[in-house]
Amino acid sequence: MDVGVLGALQVSVDGTSVVPTAPKPRALLALLAFNMDQVVPSRTICDELWGETPPKSAATTLQTYILQLRRTIAGELSPLAPDTARAKQLLTTRGKGYVLVGEGGECDVAEFDRLASAGMRRSEEGDSQAASELLRRATDLWYGEVLVDVETGPVLETEIMRLKERRRIVVESRVQIDLALGRHNSVVDELSALAVRDRTHEGLHGQLMLAQYRCGRRTHALQTFHRLRTSLLNELGLEPSPWLHRLQQMILDTDPVLASEEYRLVSC
Repeated sequence: MDVGVLGALQVSVDGTSVVPTAPKPRALLALLAFNMDQVVPSRTICDELWGETPPKSAATTLQTYILQLRRTIAGELSPLAPDTARAKQLLTTRGKGYVLVGEGGECDVAEFDRLASAGMRRSEEGDSQAASELLRRATDLWYGEVLVDVETGPVLETEIMRLKERRRIVVESRVQIDLALGRHNSVVDELSALAVRDRTHEGLHGQLMLAQYRCGRRTHALQTFHRLRTSLLNELGLEPSPWLHRLQQMILDTDPVLASEEYRLVSC
């Protein structure tokens, strides 16, 4: 079984998609896929599907959704003679919960976590080239917003927020490494796009300012600072942090330190 959640929901068995169209069974499958090969308690599933106000029939309805998912899997795998036994092996009851059995298949979120952790270790070991490659491979696994086509509840929303934050940390770490490797030309456009999406993120804007300055775009770097300051004041009523003001002054002064690959932004 292969699972993808770093974009639209993808769950396939032997190359055949088994994703249902109905919203609740789809959300149920997404939660099980997110936790492939792990027991998801029935209580957690009910929290995801109905939040704090589950219906009195929640337990029975959940069993119905499980049966619907198994029928979908069985029917997609063998349309002429649904393979119910295989479907029960793939979506199995265990204790007071359910498990989506991966059978050694691929799961993009698990691979993202593996590559990100490996990249961070290489960075700590001082192997910047390998760290950059691993972290880039981790973020390249994303093909959209997490579970963009699923009506998510509170449990999945929490997981999605965790993933987004981890991805942000991975991107910032990889960009910082690339800047130290002198790759400012290769990251400046990426940082520009990220800054547009997150207008008040100081770390990204600081990295963008440094990359623009090193690319010979001093005016653009100063404009980036002013756009950030305007957004922070308008949306949060805050001034940029002192380190960003210092970076702005260094750019105004054409401080030679900024051209050195040894220079590090203090926020990253």
